[in-house]
Amino acid sequence: MADHLLITCEHGGNRIPARYRPLFAGFEALLQSHRGFDPGARILARELSRALAAPLFVSTTSRLLIDLNRSVGHPTLYSEATRNEPAAVRRDILKRYYLRYRNRVEAHIAAAVADGSRVVHLSSHSFTPELDGTLRKADIGLLYDPARPGETELCRRWQARLKVAAPGWTVRRNYPYRGRSDGFTAYLRRRFSADAYLGIELEINHRHVLAGGPHWRSLRRDVIASLRHALVS
Repeated sequence: MADHLLITCEHGGNRIPARYRPLFAGFEALLQSHRGFDPGARILARELSRALAAPLFVSTTSRLLIDLNRSVGHPTLYSEATRNEPAAVRRDILKRYYLRYRNRVEAHIAAAVADGSRVVHLSSHSFTPELDGTLRKADIGLLYDPARPGETELCRRWQARLKVAAPGWTVRRNYPYRGRSDGFTAYLRRRFSADAYLGIELEINHRHVLAGGPHWRSLRRDVIASLRHALVS
């Protein structure tokens, strides 16, 4: 079974469509923060897509409108700016942005699986260096479901390759979040078997994005080169 690589980025921007901008009066600073989007996630997703010749799906609509990486019914699907809007408004947002994006990705995966491929889905994210006063002690996080052997093995190889080729980075598995927690990859695992679908969330420490320059470029190169090696090992 040949692998079909797929790159997505659910939190790639902080854009608010014009019709909903009045809802965000007073939330301008929040939109510029990590609550509004994942800094660096989109550029890494684009570079992964180019380097691996993989299809790319990116959302640049802010997660504060609706979070594409949360399930319907999750308490943070809508933010404080949108959750108290009338049901008709929330349904419109769900249809226009959430379902349109997620259905396209799911249909792409279904078509690849139907063609006999195993889909390797990499979802690009970034995380804050500190949360609620706790310092996050990693540069790179690889999130997966330990019950799915293909995901476990790919992340093990990826981490091992980074340790050899770029020992300066601290790479942790299922950190700073658990790979089985609510998210798009968790949903897709319920739709596709472990033999047909591997869903990995790549998490990059936000501080490297803020540092910018050669440091940030070096991290992206190391992530991509080590993944190439892990995929062919």
